[in-house]
Amino acid sequence: MADATADGAQQARSSLASMVYDPKARGLFFQIVVFGLLLIGLYLIVNNTIENLELLNKKSGFGFLSQTTGFAIFDSLGTWAVDYTPGESTYWDVFLVGAINTIWVAAFSIVLATVWGFVLGVMRLSKNVILRWFSTVYIEVLRNIPLLLQIFFWIAVLTGIAPGKRDDPMSLFDIFYFDSSGIRGPYPIGESGAGVFYASILIAFVIAWAIGKWAHKRQDATGQQFPSFWVGLGVIILLPAVVFFVMGQPIELEWPDRGRFGFRPGLGSFIEVSFVALWLSLSLYSATFIAEIVRAGILSVSHGQTEGAQALGLSAGVTLNKVIIPQAMRVIIPPLTSQYLNIIKNSSLAAAIGFPDVVATFSGTALNQVGQEIEMIFMMMMVYLFFSITTAIFMNWYNARKRLVER
Repeated sequence: MADATADGAQQARSSLASMVYDPKARGLFFQIVVFGLLLIGLYLIVNNTIENLELLNKKSGFGFLSQTTGFAIFDSLGTWAVDYTPGESTYWDVFLVGAINTIWVAAFSIVLATVWGFVLGVMRLSKNVILRWFSTVYIEVLRNIPLLLQIFFWIAVLTGIAPGKRDDPMSLFDIFYFDSSGIRGPYPIGESGAGVFYASILIAFVIAWAIGKWAHKRQDATGQQFPSFWVGLGVIILLPAVVFFVMGQPIELEWPDRGRFGFRPGLGSFIEVSFVALWLSLSLYSATFIAEIVRAGILSVSHGQTEGAQALGLSAGVTLNKVIIPQAMRVIIPPLTSQYLNIIKNSSLAAAIGFPDVVATFSGTALNQVGQEIEMIFMMMMVYLFFSITTAIFMNWYNARKRLVER
C-alpha cells in the first residue's frame, strides 16, 4: 500500500514537472494570469469611475440621446441627410449629423488623394524633367508641413479670395456660385417616376461592370480586345437618359435664390467652405505619401517586364496600365490601407475650422449641455473605430483579390 502511494506521488510530481517545462502549458498559464489581471484592472477602473461620478452627482448611461436639442448646426451634408431641426431633433440626431459629415469628408478625401497620389507617383518616374521636378518639389514641401497648418492655409485662402455674403458671388456658367460661406448650386427634387430613374442609374453601372468582366474573360480566352470602357460609359449615359425622358423628366431642379442680403437659406444645394478647405487639405497632404507608395510599388516590378512589353510592341501607356501597375498593386495596397486609415483619423482636425464633424458637434455644444463626457467620447471613438475597421476589412479583401497567384 505504501509503495502504491509513493508511486502515485512520484507520478504526480513527474506530471507537474512535465507541465512546468512544457512551453505550451507554461504559456497558457501566464496568458490566463495576465487575462485575469486585466479583468481585475478593468473592474477597478469601472467601479472607481462609477463611484466618482456619484460623488460629483453626474448622470451616467445613454439616456441623453433621446433628449431634444436647442442649438443649431451649420448646413452640411449631415444636416441634410438627418433633417436636423433645433428644438425638435435629439442628441442622437446630432451624433448622426457628425458621423455622416465625418464619413463624407473622409470618403471624398480618399478618392481625390488616391487619384492625385497615383498621378504624382507616376510623374516622379517620368522622363520629362519638368513633371519629375514638379512632383518632387510638391511632395517634399507638402508632406513636411503639418496638416493642421495646411487646413488653416486653405480656409484662409478660400475665405480670402471669395466675395462676401452680400457681394456678388463668383459664378460658373450661372450654375454654381461661390462666396465666403461656400458653394451653392441646383438641388434635384424627385417627382413621380424618380425612383425608376435612380434605379436605371444603378442598373447602368451594373451593366457596365458586367461588360468589363465579360471583356476581360474574352481577352484572356481569345486575345481580342473589346472597348469595354467606352461601351460601359455609353450605357451609363444613354440608359438613364432614355429612362429620364420616357418617365416624363421626373427630376426638377431647385435653384439657389439670392436676395438683397445674400442667398436665402434652404434653397438649392450648399457645400460649406470649411468642408472644401478640409477636403483639399486632407487630399493634397495625403496624396504626397500615396505618391511615394506608388513610386515604390512601380520600382518593385522587375525592369525586364518593361523590356518584354516593349519587345511585344506595347506602348508606354499600355505597358504601365496592363503590365506594371497590376504587378505593383501587391506592394502598393498594404501601405495604401494605412494612408486611408490616417485620412479617416485626421478628419477629426475639422473641429479646428468649425466644420461640424462628429468631434466638433458632439464634443462642443452637445458635450457642454449634457456633461456626460465619458459616454460621448466613447461614442466618438467608436465612430472612428468602426470606419477604420470597415476600411481595413475591405482593403484586405481587395488585397487578397489582387495578389499574385503562383502556378
